[in-house]
Amino acid sequence: MTSHSATLESNTAPLIKPKTSRDDRIMTAFMLVIGLYLIVTLAFPLYAMLSKSFSTFTFNLNNFEFQINKGDGWSGPVSAKALNDELQVFKPEELATSSDGRLSVTGLFPDFSFRSPTKYRLRQVNPESSFLVGSNRIADTAWHEFDSNKFRRVVLRPSSAIGLENYRSYFSTPALFRSIGNSLTIAIISTIITVSLAFGFAYALNRSTMRFKGIFRLVAMIPILVPSLLPGIALVYLFGNQGMIKELLMGESIYGPIGIVIGSVFFTFPHALIIITTALAISDARLYEAAISLRASRWKTFWTVTIPGARYGLISAAFVVFNLVITDFGLPKVIGGQYNMLAVDIYKQVIGQQNFEMGAVVSVVLLIPALFAFSIDRYVQKRQVALLSARSVPYEPKPHKQFDLICLVYCLLVAIFIVGLIGVCQYAALINFWPYDLSLSLTNYNFEVMDGGGWDSYVNSIQLGLLTAVVGTVVVFCGAYVVEKTNGFVATRSGFQFLAMMPMAVPGMVLGLAYIFFFNDPANPLNGIYATMIILVICTVTHFYTVSHLTAVTALKQMDREFESVSASLKQPFYKLFSRVTVPVCLPSILDISIYLFVNAMTTVSAVIFLYSPDTTLASIAVLNMDDAGDVAPAAAMGMMIFYTNVTARLIHLFVTRKVMRTTQAWRTRQGGSG
Repeated sequence: MTSHSATLESNTAPLIKPKTSRDDRIMTAFMLVIGLYLIVTLAFPLYAMLSKSFSTFTFNLNNFEFQINKGDGWSGPVSAKALNDELQVFKPEELATSSDGRLSVTGLFPDFSFRSPTKYRLRQVNPESSFLVGSNRIADTAWHEFDSNKFRRVVLRPSSAIGLENYRSYFSTPALFRSIGNSLTIAIISTIITVSLAFGFAYALNRSTMRFKGIFRLVAMIPILVPSLLPGIALVYLFGNQGMIKELLMGESIYGPIGIVIGSVFFTFPHALIIITTALAISDARLYEAAISLRASRWKTFWTVTIPGARYGLISAAFVVFNLVITDFGLPKVIGGQYNMLAVDIYKQVIGQQNFEMGAVVSVVLLIPALFAFSIDRYVQKRQVALLSARSVPYEPKPHKQFDLICLVYCLLVAIFIVGLIGVCQYAALINFWPYDLSLSLTNYNFEVMDGGGWDSYVNSIQLGLLTAVVGTVVVFCGAYVVEKTNGFVATRSGFQFLAMMPMAVPGMVLGLAYIFFFNDPANPLNGIYATMIILVICTVTHFYTVSHLTAVTALKQMDREFESVSASLKQPFYKLFSRVTVPVCLPSILDISIYLFVNAMTTVSAVIFLYSPDTTLASIAVLNMDDAGDVAPAAAMGMMIFYTNVTARLIHLFVTRKVMRTTQAWRTRQGGSG
């Protein structure tokens, strides 16, 4: 009986929650601040964009009435619809418009002359829409009188409603709807080719003893250092209408799916390679020893050991490549021709037609496959961690002359493909006038006489890269630190982790358009940063937040929590431990985050294409604008300037990292030696 009552008491006893310290509360406050930053720079803009996609704007001409006085008194009121039905001035498609739509009222009066003594009155039956007189917006139901000279400046504005009309219009427009199929087709084909090539390359690096592995690894990373537009320009010089080797296409055009697929393989190759190399590097040598003891052939071992062991990496690489291709804007814009893609459709709707609502609809459509690919990728990465075992034995390849030679030839061909496209761009940048004057000069580097913003664009890009690297690294690392080292506040930490993961699922074009809707709203107190360098930095940091956050969290997880326990027992505040221990120990990862942000800030196009101003033009945008203007060689020259800048930044990063490893990371060597 006693034991039963004791058990009952233990079951009903209240749970004792661990107390949170003052440092935990302060770090949680920091977490909330950075979480608020992500809400303002990501969640709110996306909500504004989603709301915009449901907003429809149409002209209800029955809502506008006119009266005319030619000197013999005012006529009876007549609706704008009645006048339009009689004269057929405005077509039905002109009455379904964007939010910036305007109809000039003078078209409804064939005998209108701004010099005549005729007077006009205008009013709305219901204030659901509005009309403009110059820059003054009028939205009441009163009669307003104008003389002829002032009446010519009056324009009608559409009324707004909430509904699915934009989506119905999108899916009923064949040219727009076709973009979904085109984007999915290109993404799937590019993914299959890229993952296959990257697997072969990674297999050669990890499973052979061939020479020059270090060089091949460096060459494979080159596409990360250039904007996605650059391979498109190189393909134009190789296979375009006046291309060097256009005969190899046997009459097919490079402008369209062929060019997009080849270019996509180029710029997504290193992303797939990194993931697959990681998957192959964790293979357990004991499985291969078992296969040898069972006298399994190399081919059977490959399909029963290697592929199953790397399957999560292959699946993850496939979805990453799929996401990159389907959301890319630069490459299909340069070489896509008339082959519509979703990302380019957003650009056409917003820049070409000023139809922001339809641009928002296309953005939502593009967001769906991107979110799906991101979700699958996150699931696969979690499963991949489960493959690691404390008893695993690293696989070490053994020399095999014939196999090593095959691997060397294969890697050499891939390297030629990568270096060849970069080399073609550099060659094009130095030619006076292709294909008529092949003499070499630096004429194409005279950006001041080209469209795109001149050398100021290049300087702005470096400024953006440096600001993004500094501000982004501080925000990201501090955010990762507080979420990883705070005790308690589980719900807050989980919410922050969710916000930190969101940016990877949002395409750059979608984020940029969302920023227009949110930050360009005059009612937004942050409207002042619109069209400045500040919004470009914020957008770039937010767009590339997730990978940086994961890098920081990985580094922080390697630090034992005993550091915090010792610091607390000595009654030292967390910021002292952070500055004296955490930052020095994690400095290599901090430098990795900064170079990642810098390189991506230099190469990004999609995230900033809608946000730059004449004072903040960027080098990557200049490449696009010069290519649009027909200055393809100068565009190649600016692209190469981005490449050389990123190479220089990488070399500086390598030098600083090695110095840091010798000074602040000496404990790692001592620890390894004592073990």
